[in-house]
Amino acid sequence: MSRLFGSVRSRATLGATLVVAVALVAAGAAVLLSLRANLTGEAGTRAERSAQAVASELAARIPLDKLSGLDAEDVPVQIVDADGVLLAASEDLERISGTGTAEVTPAPTRSGADDDRDRGDDDRDDDSGRSGDDESLEPGEIAQGASYTNGTATIDGDTEDYRFAAVEVETPDRGRLTVHAGSPLAAEHSAVGTALTAMLIGFPLLLGVVAGVTWLVTGRALRPVEGIRREMAAITASEDLRRRVPEPATHDEIARLARTTNATLAALEASVERQRSFVADASHELRSPIASLRTQLEVAAAHPELLDLDGAVEDTVRLQNLAGDLLLLARLDAGERPVGTRVDLAALAREEAAGREGVTVEAEPVEVSGSRGQLGRVLANLLDNAERHARERITVTVRREGGEAVVGVADDGEGVAEADRERIFERFVRLDAARSRDDGGAGLGLAIARDVAVRHGGTLTAGAAPAGGALFELRLPLAGADRGAPRA
Repeated sequence: MSRLFGSVRSRATLGATLVVAVALVAAGAAVLLSLRANLTGEAGTRAERSAQAVASELAARIPLDKLSGLDAEDVPVQIVDADGVLLAASEDLERISGTGTAEVTPAPTRSGADDDRDRGDDDRDDDSGRSGDDESLEPGEIAQGASYTNGTATIDGDTEDYRFAAVEVETPDRGRLTVHAGSPLAAEHSAVGTALTAMLIGFPLLLGVVAGVTWLVTGRALRPVEGIRREMAAITASEDLRRRVPEPATHDEIARLARTTNATLAALEASVERQRSFVADASHELRSPIASLRTQLEVAAAHPELLDLDGAVEDTVRLQNLAGDLLLLARLDAGERPVGTRVDLAALAREEAAGREGVTVEAEPVEVSGSRGQLGRVLANLLDNAERHARERITVTVRREGGEAVVGVADDGEGVAEADRERIFERFVRLDAARSRDDGGAGLGLAIARDVAVRHGGTLTAGAAPAGGALFELRLPLAGADRGAPRA
């Protein structure tokens, strides 16, 4: 069962079919009840009209044996007095139930004197008001409204269900009489049965159509999803991140899913290419000092008097610094978040500038939240870069600007061309004027500085200094301010 309804298509079809089935059952029950109530009401109305017609004749003093309402073939009629004694009934009525009087044969006809005496008694009863009557009627008056019951009647051997209406009439000669008249419910039963049969046949067919249409529609709607899945499986198997999933020419959720998937693949491809490039560049940068150090050691092993100890130490230090830079970049790429401690940038700037020639610090106390070690690394890298390009002077400024702390490192060198102001932050990038390994380093200092700035929710940009050189500006949110998401 779990495998049968394990797909979105089958679950959507089942859900839609169940919802429609519940709606159809509820609507069908409401229709049947309404149809039955209406037809029963119509039968009651017909029965009341028949009872009213007989009551009108009784009010007009027409004798019981002359009543026209007793001759109707399909309308059973009973006339009873106030004591429930049957006075008259339809000629062909054989059996009846539901009227409160099961008798179908009237009481024996009385003599005229008895009849007159009864009429006199009735008159006396009328004068006394006959306690127990719910409604006071004048002689010849018919009660408003009727009471209804359901029952059966057998006429000429045919037994059917009837809707009976009881109407009271105050006759001038017989007192209070009640006329029971029935109307057959065969039409109601037939209509309800026909409607129920149509529903029992039509509802399953309709549910089948709903299930089929839902199956086809959901299959067509989910077809692009299957295409996306197949392509993603192929990309995973081939490891070719240049491939993209098909994007439907629609504007629905599936099209947005495809576009988001392609954007994710593009970002993944760029990340993988960046890592490959990083590994290749790191291998190249590591190969040179290692090869140089190995050469010096091999020469020293063969000719100890030719050992360049200073060069070996310099290559070892450079190799150590490069390994530290690569390790820091790896931690930053892994999403390492800075420790949220308060750092005074003014004090940090003075600390990093100490011992450097030609560096001037103009700072006001400004505190940010982050890693003191990483922020110190940013300032050290910016100062190292400025020392390589400055002619005579380097200026470090620390100020507060709105909700941000701004650190500027400016030199009086040749500056950075506008076209290169973003490229210099890429890893292993060295401009032509700084390609020397001795002077230009490995090209990781500015890349590390920007990555650290981004991890601290800030930015690092390059521009032109007032003195004509380069100006690197670090902006960080003040301590206690909402850092938000890291900026690109």
